Amino acid sequence: MRPQRRRRVKQSTGGGRLNGQVALVTGGAIRLGRAISLALAREGCHVAVNYLRSKPAALATAGEIRALGVEAAAIRADVTRPADVKRLVAGTVRRFGRLDLLVNNAGIFFRTPLGETTPAQWDRLLGVNLRGPFLLSQAAGRVMERSGGRIVNIGDVGGVRAWPSYIPYCVSKAGLLMLTRALALALTPRIQVNCVAPGAVLPPEGFPEHLRRRLRREVPMGREGDPADVAAAVLFFATAPSYITGQVLFVDGGVTAR
Repeated sequence: MRPQRRRRVKQSTGGGRLNGQVALVTGGAIRLGRAISLALAREGCHVAVNYLRSKPAALATAGEIRALGVEAAAIRADVTRPADVKRLVAGTVRRFGRLDLLVNNAGIFFRTPLGETTPAQWDRLLGVNLRGPFLLSQAAGRVMERSGGRIVNIGDVGGVRAWPSYIPYCVSKAGLLMLTRALALALTPRIQVNCVAPGAVLPPEGFPEHLRRRLRREVPMGREGDPADVAAAVLFFATAPSYITGQVLFVDGGVTAR
């Protein structure tokens, strides 16, 4: 079988700090992932939008990205499956000809009281939130090591603040913080690895209003964050000087300052 030729993408028409670069955003179709994908596109970056079950949303987000004058592709993959991850990274490189930035955004969140948590729930939360970023970074690292690149993990303040009804989630996000530091050392100097850790930004759909009010009271700034705040932090790491690696930037309105 003949190897497929890599397609070379053109420079974007609008310029920007990431003009002509290529990003892969896992879970890039909805919520924070969508905001990040669009923010990258506005800076001239071509974007591979990964999804698992949100195909209509992924296609819509890809359309919005193209409307900004850059290229986009919606690629389905389960980030917990090594074969899917390999196809996702290879498909991105085949489609765009390169890979400059990986944003490990895909994640899940649900309540798991200690006495009710099942092994399957534990495995699912750590699979998506920690195993996935490891597999993606491993696969993308092999591509980026030749020409350099950046990896940005999306963490959570739950990685440093324990929530007793969300133990597996907190463990997964704490692990992601350490994964960021370890990857930064393993992949230096060609690849910089950093983490953006949001606080109260976009609570899950159906999240009770009384709990949202309680969360806002715990934030020194007194309000929830905006997805644009998180996207701006990702852009910072995507464009920051190459001497910055292994760092965590909390976007939490001051919660972790206490």
